[in-house]
Amino acid sequence: MTKRKYDVFGMGNAMVDVVFEASDEFIAKHDIKKGLMTLVDEARQNELIQALDLDQNKMQCGGSAANTIIATNQFGGNSYYACKVANDDFGHFYLEDLRGTGVDTLYTESTVPEGITGKCLVMVTTDASRTMQTFLGITTEFSKKEVDTAALKDSDYLYIEGYLITSEEGKEAMKFAKNVAEAHGVKTSLTLSDPSIVGFFKDGFKEVIGDGVDLLFCNEEEALSYTDTKDMMEAREALKSIAKTFAITQGKNGAIIFDGDTFIDIEPYPVDAIDTVGAGDMFAGAFLYGITHNHSMAEAGKLASLASSKVVTQFGPRLQWHETRDLLNHLL
Repeated sequence: MTKRKYDVFGMGNAMVDVVFEASDEFIAKHDIKKGLMTLVDEARQNELIQALDLDQNKMQCGGSAANTIIATNQFGGNSYYACKVANDDFGHFYLEDLRGTGVDTLYTESTVPEGITGKCLVMVTTDASRTMQTFLGITTEFSKKEVDTAALKDSDYLYIEGYLITSEEGKEAMKFAKNVAEAHGVKTSLTLSDPSIVGFFKDGFKEVIGDGVDLLFCNEEEALSYTDTKDMMEAREALKSIAKTFAITQGKNGAIIFDGDTFIDIEPYPVDAIDTVGAGDMFAGAFLYGITHNHSMAEAGKLASLASSKVVTQFGPRLQWHETRDLLNHLL
């Protein structure tokens, strides 16, 4: 059987991530809800940008699924990312940075549409808590037109970011991509992304999931919210009805993997966390690399746990290329 071109075809919101340290006093002064992702308009975000005096050295192309896809590539995979950016400085920065990681995408600098590229201000306090103020910009217009079906059909896995559920066009794109994947033997995976998103858009998720997905990623809070259960034993049993396999991350307690037959407890790697931004994204990216490169789910889970524990010891959602190679040499 001919090897498909891409290990993972990801789709999600394209955001220029700006990660910086912030004090609890700054959070309180600007009436920001600590520890949450809050959608804001452009005026509000510009107000914070001026207060923070940001510089480009703190910027990276991002968005949850982008962080995951980039991680998969950094471990040695080959991935594609479906997204939408605009013909502005942030959009051109995004495409250049994305291509620098080896990830393919639909748009080039000459084909991007007019508009405003989305940006996410990530404020990290001394307790390693992340607080995000997000202006989605043109990514709210993400639709099935951004789904390159040729690239999707030539992939082993489809990876869908749950944040897309917040717009009707995004939800339809999720359903469209899942249907194309299923029709062409591409395995489907989905991340629930955020507990508040699960709470507000549960019916939409159920519509997208339909008869189920091959692989689901979520954390404990998302699992409990989606399944309407009160403890993890109930939640993980309930998830069997919507996903053939799944990974539930548990922060400092590691993770639970269901491989289709049995539950596997993934041990944590104790570290002193300074920034939890992107830990779940890194877990998913390392895990997807593992299972698309002939590793068992247990092995992939160990790699994912190690990688996510490494990324929280620094600022930002990415590791350096040499760090991912070192992790592979250490574990696999």
